[in-house]
Amino acid sequence: MTTLTTTAGGRTTAPDARPLRTRTGLHIIPTVILIIGALYCVLPVLWIVIASTKTNDELFSTPAFLPVFNGGFWTNMQALFTYNNGIFGRWALNSVIYAVGGGVLSTVIAGAAGYALGKYTFRGSRWTFRLIVAAVLLPQIMLAIPQFLLLAKFGMTNNYASVILPQLVSPFAIYLCKIYAEASVPDEIMEAARIDGGSEWRIFWSVGSRLMMPALVTVFLLQFIGIWNNFLLPFVMINNDQLYPLTLGLYGLMIITGGQAAQYSIVIAGVLVSIVPLAILFLSLQRYWKIDLISGGVKI
Repeated sequence: MTTLTTTAGGRTTAPDARPLRTRTGLHIIPTVILIIGALYCVLPVLWIVIASTKTNDELFSTPAFLPVFNGGFWTNMQALFTYNNGIFGRWALNSVIYAVGGGVLSTVIAGAAGYALGKYTFRGSRWTFRLIVAAVLLPQIMLAIPQFLLLAKFGMTNNYASVILPQLVSPFAIYLCKIYAEASVPDEIMEAARIDGGSEWRIFWSVGSRLMMPALVTVFLLQFIGIWNNFLLPFVMINNDQLYPLTLGLYGLMIITGGQAAQYSIVIAGVLVSIVPLAILFLSLQRYWKIDLISGGVKI
């Protein structure tokens, strides 16, 4: 039933009819875009899951999105973890060391630097922030060779430090923490902490870092994923397969050597295993994210 509305001139209209059609039409376009985006993200992962159930021959003889339940999945997993005396486990451990160590240290550095730039004014602070913003625009791939040459002069290549050190300072992470510190850490709370006798370091660790926790968790997640998926830097810095991360190790399995076919099924199984920690980390840390930037701050 349509509700009629009487205007000042005595005319009756049905104001809900056209806005309803307009709103319905406007909702279709975002829904279609979201569906396309979801398929773009989900289909490759779905293909990896399905392909991991097939042997190397079945990858090319069966439909792409049709799983095969003949024990191929367990055969691939067994071959993966027994390849070259179980070196895949070593690669996985190396990736954990690189990603966790680099992620934690870079998060601490970004949080402290962003907090200092956002809450303090000192000589050169404005130009320092401008340089950081400019560094965000610089592709990280351009720094791989200079970083290798620099570390090579100090004899620090081909070890864990050669992969972790170049990734400790992230301009984007510092920029994000700086913006978040300005919005989430009220000056009133800092002044109250100073009155109570707290030092600046104590205020940062006890007050500022807690209010910045959503940003710090986001930085850690981004750094963890970036380091976990990094290929070029380990490829440049490391030549010992015992120090390879998963990305470099799986790449080695794809290379055709000795006239033998590449182990496509094993590589696909390795890719499936490598994305499981990322999914677990993402789902476990999302509870720390908050929409309100000043959650826990001053009430107005």
